[in-house]
Amino acid sequence: MTQTIITLGAHVFDVQVRPVEAIPEGQGAALVDQIRFSPAGTAAGTAVTLAKLGATVRTAGAVGADPIGDLLLTMLARYGIDTSLVVRRDTVQTSASVLPIRPDGSRPAFHVLGANIAYGSDDAPYADIASATHLHLGAPELMGGENAAKILAAARSAGVVTSADLLAPGDPGFLDTIAPALPGLDHLLPNDEQVLGLTGAATLEDGARALLDRGVGCVAVTRGARGALVMTADETLEVPAFAVEVVDTTGCGDAFSAGFLRGVGLGRPLREAAVLGCAAAALVAQGLGSDHGEFDLAAADAFAAHARPLNVH
Repeated sequence: MTQTIITLGAHVFDVQVRPVEAIPEGQGAALVDQIRFSPAGTAAGTAVTLAKLGATVRTAGAVGADPIGDLLLTMLARYGIDTSLVVRRDTVQTSASVLPIRPDGSRPAFHVLGANIAYGSDDAPYADIASATHLHLGAPELMGGENAAKILAAARSAGVVTSADLLAPGDPGFLDTIAPALPGLDHLLPNDEQVLGLTGAATLEDGARALLDRGVGCVAVTRGARGALVMTADETLEVPAFAVEVVDTTGCGDAFSAGFLRGVGLGRPLREAAVLGCAAAALVAQGLGSDHGEFDLAAADAFAAHARPLNVH
């Protein structure tokens, strides 16, 4: 099945440093094993893994008219991603993060929002969206629920399958901000902390159900080492993560989104789509950066067929 997907939203240039156990005091320095950079963000990072898995990918959003933006777009193009829908902004820098990676793979972040907050519904390429099969909004909260809803409504009216992932933490009251966009989503792909924070629910299942009640068609929640929880009005599925040696968790959520959406685009049942999502996340987690790994769809499927699932409760 042919899948042409537009990833629209957050484009971030990531710089990763590992391993980092502490920031040196004053003018101190520390030797590390590795420093690298990669395309990232809930639109750009998801686009990379989608392209690896065989989807035809176009990405849309905003970057600065700066050298970081030049490099980010060049890196995306190397994966065969069409970047012609990305707009350049003269007045703001390209969004960027510096990520000190701890020995266990977790990481804090230093982040500049940059051009990502200078993109709105008026910038969206509506004609191109209507000709795609899928639209994925990466961090729709950056443009606001009403603006995101406008884009999603146009996509749905053209028969485009829609999805979104979130960047913002699940702060109380934030749900009302993005609520206008939720009825326009076939799939919402948050993490467990976002679901619990957004809804105030006591359990993840209750939180996902609350989002379904707001109009989302399917909620696929990443749960770290516990894998994924996928819920619709008719079914609840738990899919385990895979046992791997974790180097860096950066981009694992985006990789899951990409794998899940690629599975959906291939017509796979939701459980199998979530298995592909968990496989993509596990492959990315084994190296530094959200673009780690030279895998394709066949390699991801083979990994899922043979890797050991984690049994974490």
